[in-house]
Amino acid sequence: MKIIVVGTGFVGLPHAAVLSEAGHEVYAYDIDPKKIAAYQTADAEQIERYVNEPGLPAAIADTIDRYLFFTSDISDIVEETDVFYMCINTPPNRDGSTDLTYYLKAAHDIAEYLSKRKNNNRVVLVNKSTVPVGTARLLERIMNEHGVENFGVASNPEFLAQGNAVEGSRRPDRIVVGADTTEDFQILRRVYSQFVNHVRIKYVETTPETAEAIKYMGNTLLLTYISFWNGVGARVGEALPNVRMEDLKLGVTADNRISTWGSYVSNGAGGSCFGKDIQSLIYQLNQAGCSTDLLQAVYNINEYQKTYLIDRAVHEADFNFNQKTVALLGLAFKKRTNDMRDSAALKAVEALLSKGVKSIRAYDPLAMDAAQNYWFNPEKNHLFERISYHSTVQEALDGSDAVYISTDWEEFRGLSRTIEKAVKPPYLVIDGRRMIPDYTSLVEKGYQYLAVGAGLMAPEMETAVPSTNGVVPELEKQP
Repeated sequence: MKIIVVGTGFVGLPHAAVLSEAGHEVYAYDIDPKKIAAYQTADAEQIERYVNEPGLPAAIADTIDRYLFFTSDISDIVEETDVFYMCINTPPNRDGSTDLTYYLKAAHDIAEYLSKRKNNNRVVLVNKSTVPVGTARLLERIMNEHGVENFGVASNPEFLAQGNAVEGSRRPDRIVVGADTTEDFQILRRVYSQFVNHVRIKYVETTPETAEAIKYMGNTLLLTYISFWNGVGARVGEALPNVRMEDLKLGVTADNRISTWGSYVSNGAGGSCFGKDIQSLIYQLNQAGCSTDLLQAVYNINEYQKTYLIDRAVHEADFNFNQKTVALLGLAFKKRTNDMRDSAALKAVEALLSKGVKSIRAYDPLAMDAAQNYWFNPEKNHLFERISYHSTVQEALDGSDAVYISTDWEEFRGLSRTIEKAVKPPYLVIDGRRMIPDYTSLVEKGYQYLAVGAGLMAPEMETAVPSTNGVVPELEKQP
């Protein structure tokens, strides 16, 4: 099959690479010539400047110039193309609706190309990006407006977890295809021939609208589960005495009806999907006159988690951030990626700066370039001049008064010894990901430890002090 993948970000680039592994003739198209030039080198360092996914550079190197091609001009290759995949960025608007500006520009450009083609073979335009329910019909209208003939529209949402996009594309748990005609289903079955009738992979064929809704429902349900553990599980561990969070999770999820996925407490979920998608679904349902109280509560809990530990540090540890230096460990929204979109670290930096910190000493294994070049550029906010960037954890810790762990990088699990070497008590450790299993050792040596799902641990305390954030435990009321 001849395939054009429109957009080469975190969705489009892995998708194009894995499709080419199946022997399809794949053209990865992007309007940014710098991106295309970087990908054409097949050099890992160049590729990872834009998309950092384990195994992606190797996948590109294996098929480039044989099955996989990169281009910033598709005018000469639309002839005989079987499938266009729309992998376009669709960010949220302020009201929660989906910004389709980039998508619509791409759709009109493609329609213009297709309207001029000489070969009138059947072509299917597939939405891979997460777009509002009904967007496939919008794409259909755009093609008709331009006089495109013999085409179909489809929805084929991606369900990839960042940090595992390549392997997730090679071995998906499901393929969902929404289309209108038998001919369009048959074309996409040829694209995914290795997955049709697979004994493990669910291959679902449905309407375009249902496929679009499946993506929103799936991501919203995942965030709901995360927010349950953060909004209920974490509060139980923080507010009620003698509750062990690890045992709580183990006991609850021992019921085989309850998933172990997401049964952790944290400083909130980030990334390009969860927050954006639940806001979009809220907007779509509100426009249809439906109540969205549950969805709004899920979203609010997740946003609250991103900064509440900083407030707890003030009220429970009596820590004054004004003119203090804080080490910030982790900038990406999760481990194994350099993506900072909707990262909890973004909100943490805002909160720390609002409390008057003197400086923030930042470290992340992969996201340093993104932070310096875009997210924390002083041209956007002069207060970002207070952020410095460091090449190791110990370097970031040096001279700090407190550390905030924001991302679940594995190297942070062994942090206690590094803390002991780099800084001396009194010192506050704020653990947004519960990454330090031997925290009691730190407390015994004079450090304060504050984590999601537990009360403050301080040297003079034999057990954690329950948080009074939201709930006052009955035992605390007794004389």
